[in-house]
Amino acid sequence: MNFSSKILEDAVNEMSQLPGVGKRTALRFVLHLMRQPEQQTDQLSTALTRMRHDLKFCKKCHNVSDGDLCEICSSPKRDETIVCVVEDIRDVMAIENTSQYRGLYHVLGGKISPMDGIGPQDLKVRSLVERIKKDGVQEIIFALSPTIEGDTTNFYIFKQLEGIDIRTSTIARGIAVGDELEFADEVTLGRSIAQRVPYESSIKN
Repeated sequence: MNFSSKILEDAVNEMSQLPGVGKRTALRFVLHLMRQPEQQTDQLSTALTRMRHDLKFCKKCHNVSDGDLCEICSSPKRDETIVCVVEDIRDVMAIENTSQYRGLYHVLGGKISPMDGIGPQDLKVRSLVERIKKDGVQEIIFALSPTIEGDTTNFYIFKQLEGIDIRTSTIARGIAVGDELEFADEVTLGRSIAQRVPYESSIKN
């Protein structure tokens, strides 16, 4: 792809680093931005800069946040005795969209995957165990994607909780095995949360 402008080429190269965006799509995006009012492009640039420099992670659940605590953890309307364990922030958004869950979350930041070099020490497991001991949590819901990596992570956390008086459950298998949680439709995901089953039962089957 030949460019008559180094500035344009640099913009396309940066845009093409986004997931699923090739050079041709990146060029289309950049040309679209060129045609927009300067104020609109500046607003996009400002929003991205603020996201990169000002966005924080909740000190309690590790969800994205504007402050030290996210809106979910700081809400007095949430049930603090139930914590739903998820892989990343996209799963929090997916479950919240179902309007079926009123507890809190804990974002692990991934799942155990030896093939990708991700071990338990790379996840927010220790802070989860400490949180359970300190905050009086009564139930943990495992809501990781029903894949081999997700099941491995669930089992690892389950073993870390041995000796702690807490109820563990997992979302009902309305979600197909091998599917990613974020792609589940809201009705199916909502029912999976509402019809969760004891975790011990899920590993005996």
